[in-house]
Amino acid sequence: MRIISYNVNGIRAAINKGFVEWLKTNPGDVICVQETKAMKENVDHTIFNNLGYHDYWFSAQKRGYSGVAVFTKTKPDNVQYGTGHQVSDDEGRVIQLDFGKTRLINAYFPSGTSGDLRQSFKYEWLDEFYIYLNQLRKKHPQMILCGDYNIAHKEIDIHDPKGNKNSSGFLPDERKWMDKFFENGWVDTFRQFHTEPHRYSWWSQRFPSVRLQNKGWRIDYINVTEPLKSKLKDAEIYPDVKQSDHCPVYLDIEL
Repeated sequence: MRIISYNVNGIRAAINKGFVEWLKTNPGDVICVQETKAMKENVDHTIFNNLGYHDYWFSAQKRGYSGVAVFTKTKPDNVQYGTGHQVSDDEGRVIQLDFGKTRLINAYFPSGTSGDLRQSFKYEWLDEFYIYLNQLRKKHPQMILCGDYNIAHKEIDIHDPKGNKNSSGFLPDERKWMDKFFENGWVDTFRQFHTEPHRYSWWSQRFPSVRLQNKGWRIDYINVTEPLKSKLKDAEIYPDVKQSDHCPVYLDIEL
C-alpha cells in the first residue's frame, strides 16, 4: 500500500492547479490531505469517486480554515472523526481510518506562526495529542501517523537552522516534543531510507524564489509505531508536485 500525505493549502485551489490531473496518474492507494479549507458539500467530490477513491472529510467549523480528508482506493473497516478534544475537533484536525489491524491517522498539527496565542495552543495541542496517542496505542499497537506536523525535527530538516532557531516550527520545545515522540516508539519512515540533507516538503510562499533554490523545511511526515517498522518498503518526497506550498510525501508499506 502506498500512503501519501499532502498539505494542499486549500483543496479547491489545488484542484484549480492540477490536483485531480495528478491523481489521475495514480500516485498512491491512500491520499491523506490536510488544510482542505472546505466543507465536503462545497466541493464536487464525485471527481474523486470517479477515479476510484472513497472520500472521507473532517472539516473545521470555521469556513475556509483547516480541515482534513482522506481519499482511499481501499475501503476502510472503520472511520473515526476527531479525537474527542473539542477545540481540536472544531478545527477539523484529525481523521482516523482502520485497515485491518492498522490504525491510520491523518493529522493537521497547529501552526504557531500567527503569534503567541496560537503558539501556546500548539503546545497544549501537542501535549494532549501525545497523551491521546499513548492511550490509543494500547488498543491499536500498529499505527501510522501522517500529516503536516508543522515542526522541523533536526537541523538536517531545515535549510537555515541558525537563522530559524527562534522561528515557530523549529523552536527548542517543539523539537523536544519530536525527540520525545520518536523516543517513545515511533519511527521516522523517511529517515529509514534517506539520511541525506536538503530534503524538504515545504517552502515559504512569501518568497517564490526559495522553492527554486530549495530553501525549505521538512515538516510533513508519515511515521509508524515500532511493530510496523519491519513492514516498511520505501519512503520518498515528491518535490516536483506543485499544487501547494507543500509537496506530497509517501510511504510504501506492506499491510
